[in-house]
Amino acid sequence: MPRGTPRGNHAGRAVRCMHAIDHLGARPSSTGCAPCRERGDGWAELWVCLTCGWVACSGGSPNQHARAHYEETDHPVAVRLPPASRLQWCHVHRCAV
Repeated sequence: MPRGTPRGNHAGRAVRCMHAIDHLGARPSSTGCAPCRERGDGWAELWVCLTCGWVACSGGSPNQHARAHYEETDHPVAVRLPPASRLQWCHVHRCAV
């Protein structure tokens, strides 16, 4: 199991992923997924990369640009927009953090 992989502890709660970030590290670069807008496509949800602020569509969207951004950059964590939701996704471990 990779270092930092979430797993249960003695209290039955998940250990926090080492990639989790306690604050929004970068401001969102836009209000929508630019590649989808260029194609005239829609999206299910938007996520912002906490490393660079890139806004992209979710894995539940037809084009999955957030995952493609991770594969191109290795930026590990994104947060669902609006950022107030605080739900983060670790692409490395493929889990919510």
